[in-house]
Amino acid sequence: MRISGAEMVMKILLEQGVDTVFGYPGAAVLKLYDELYRYSGKIRHIITAHEQNAAHAADGYARASGKTGVVIATSGPGAANLVTGIATAFMDSVPLVAITGNVATSMIGKDSFQEVYTQGITMPITKHNFTVHKIEHLVRNLRSAFRIAQSGRKGPVLVDIPKDILSSYAEFEPDNGQALPDAKIKRPTYDQNDIDRAAALINSAMRPVIYYGGGISLAGAQSALSEFSKKSGIPSCHTLMATGAVSMENELGLAGMYGRYSANKAVEQCDLLLALGVRFSDRMVTCFGDFAPNAKIVHIDIDPSELNKNVHAQESIIGDIGDILRRIIEKTEEKQHDGWMSEIDSFIRFEENRSHAEASDGRIHPHALMREISRKRENRIITTDVGQHQIWAAQYLENLGERSFLTSGGLGTMGFGLGAAIGACFALPGRGAIHITGDGSFHMNLIELCTAELHRLPIVTVILNNSALGMVRQWQYSLYGQRYSATSPGWNTDFVKVANGFGVDGCRVDTMEQFSRALDHALESGGPYVIDCAISEDERTLPIIHQGDTVEKTCWE
Repeated sequence: MRISGAEMVMKILLEQGVDTVFGYPGAAVLKLYDELYRYSGKIRHIITAHEQNAAHAADGYARASGKTGVVIATSGPGAANLVTGIATAFMDSVPLVAITGNVATSMIGKDSFQEVYTQGITMPITKHNFTVHKIEHLVRNLRSAFRIAQSGRKGPVLVDIPKDILSSYAEFEPDNGQALPDAKIKRPTYDQNDIDRAAALINSAMRPVIYYGGGISLAGAQSALSEFSKKSGIPSCHTLMATGAVSMENELGLAGMYGRYSANKAVEQCDLLLALGVRFSDRMVTCFGDFAPNAKIVHIDIDPSELNKNVHAQESIIGDIGDILRRIIEKTEEKQHDGWMSEIDSFIRFEENRSHAEASDGRIHPHALMREISRKRENRIITTDVGQHQIWAAQYLENLGERSFLTSGGLGTMGFGLGAAIGACFALPGRGAIHITGDGSFHMNLIELCTAELHRLPIVTVILNNSALGMVRQWQYSLYGQRYSATSPGWNTDFVKVANGFGVDGCRVDTMEQFSRALDHALESGGPYVIDCAISEDERTLPIIHQGDTVEKTCWE
């Protein structure tokens, strides 16, 4: 069957089970969009107001569904606008395939109109990327892209296709169902000796702690972790990326820079740290020289490059976390660790005594707002942008559930949340989303309200508006002598009027009573809705451990 390169792309998308793509058209991908027109009954295309948000939407689609997200952009500025979204997916190991157009092969390297070196620009932020120089390479490259995105440690792959390749014709053979070999995919290996050594350390530990991250969700290992925790009796803490991933007994909560004192103290005092699907980033390990100083570390991860990169482990096992945990469970003794849990209870009591009493003055405070959302969100997915609101959401939201908390952890991308909410709504129709943001983050990508309104997506945007860049201002308060440089920009944006301009309803609230009523109305509206919540610029994310400090120097105010 002889078909065009553009039609080959459509057929590969269908082979891979893709029914929704996000993107923005342009000259270099006109042939591709012409085929999308012909295939519109099988592949739905969602246009966003900006390519960055198309990438965030594809990312949110992937995080919510577990499938590979797909984004399309034209050459030059279109491809360049994807960079932040691709980097966001790369840092959080999200399976994504980005398809970009480029100038014709004969014009590459000649500073042609809307030409950039897309492969070079995106090389550091993709698992792999391709430039298709011959029509005969297109099918294999694109099939490989989907396979690489989902294999091993998941992540984004880019395929850059010059426009003459999209218009060229060649023979196309449908997939025969047999995976093509790909030497670039490393197959992780471990043996029974690895399992036995890890189990021996677990069984002999007196003060063990489980520390798990986003890799648990990516591996679908939630049930295995829950079973292991119940049998072993080991308390657990988690990274930001694992928020809401697993519901377990003896869960200590968020650890790290913005984590709970009791979780961080348990890590400091433990004699064994079982690290599952984590990177030991600087937001978890605030002081590398004194991290878990008394602990032997067992690190399990699919990506060998993460082992012994930031923290040395006594035992490192490369492979699928779920498979490895199930094998370790067979060797694990049933225990309760009563003495250790009693000591952890003392950490919790100390934490409770140091924490400020929750205000009940009727004004909007982050803890109360998050708990109100928890009570009323039903089955909606939560997405956040980045800043204080993100940490408050991770600290105070309750009963989240698997794949229900979508946030930019590694890159920390302000403006991520609305695009991700759009993608999540298309991935899981009927669930809806609550997009939690700050006024700084919302300014960055609020243009996507037009996309949400166009499709009448049930997305409630909750803005914690302190008229400041809150997280950076907090750091200026703590570390820079309260010299607030450029963090109170003085913008006078009326977010409700802005929303109305996009055809979206909204309201401004100043008290918890007003917020509760507004949230009820927004959830019942059936479409996008914006709630602008006035909070004090002096609200802070607490407790916090500053970089270079240990848990003993936890800042409480």
